[in-house]
Amino acid sequence: MTPDPKDIAPWITYRPELKVLDCTVRDGGLVNDHHFSDDFVKALYHTCVEAGIDYMEIGYKASKRVFQRDRFGTWKFCDEDDVRRVVGDNPTSLKLAAMMDAGKSDWKTDLLPKDRSVFDMIRVAFYVHQTVEACEMIKAAHEKGYETSANLMAVSQATEVEIEQCLELVAETPAQVVVVVDSFGALYTEQIERLVKKYLGYAKERGKEVGIHAHNNQQLAFANTIEAIIHGANRVDASMGGLGRGAGNCPMELLIGFLRNPKFRIRPIYQFLQDWIEPLRAEVEWGPYVQYNITGQLNLHPRAAIEARKNPEDRNKYVEFYDRVTAES
Repeated sequence: MTPDPKDIAPWITYRPELKVLDCTVRDGGLVNDHHFSDDFVKALYHTCVEAGIDYMEIGYKASKRVFQRDRFGTWKFCDEDDVRRVVGDNPTSLKLAAMMDAGKSDWKTDLLPKDRSVFDMIRVAFYVHQTVEACEMIKAAHEKGYETSANLMAVSQATEVEIEQCLELVAETPAQVVVVVDSFGALYTEQIERLVKKYLGYAKERGKEVGIHAHNNQQLAFANTIEAIIHGANRVDASMGGLGRGAGNCPMELLIGFLRNPKFRIRPIYQFLQDWIEPLRAEVEWGPYVQYNITGQLNLHPRAAIEARKNPEDRNKYVEFYDRVTAES
């Protein structure tokens, strides 16, 4: 009897239910305060369409009371008129997503009904102590007609009991997706496996999918994304060139090169890297530099590393940075 190829070489097959989300503008905007030009965002939009990507997270819907309009760019707020200026009515199969942070968005007033919006999904981001508000946000977005996602941030710093309590509450919401978010790039593959299985334990029986959003502090974002897929995560985040806060995210070009679904096309991604990402590197910095390695190993927020890399004269003072953060942690 000939073995089923799926049993011996799963890397040559694919799961049609696995969906990819591009977070280049949303997470990458944390590098440049979301000051992307319309041309950049429009080029990325067309790239996502041509590459067969399922979702494009085009930015935040952040509170204008918390964030000043004269400091932050368009994609921090994602007003409908601004988004439509780039994508029109989005007559494509690509779905558009926006992120709303608990405590930093006016979700009761700023979120239009779905039939008046170009967005398809609202991703609710929150820390474990904000779980109750996040559940209310998810319900409100669902009632307005959106797909919804629950993104518990900084899961590497939450206790087991906190994670389980959070998942119990989120499991009762209409969120279609619950995402494992390695905010600090601190997790290793064994931890990713354990978390994905834990999340599935709450999500699967309720018809929810589990996702993965990895940061690259220890150069494990791609490996951890693969690990999450292996253990059943069907919603995966990536960004062009790994563009994202600090060390960046899982690179889209690696992820699409790994996936075997023939609907995905990698050539448009290389074109975007060539035309837009490489020129951007001359303006802003991201990537797994040593300071980000250190904060990832110590399971710390990367803000200290970001600050340390602002002054070119101090960027290579690794020991000084290590001594400071270990003394403070």
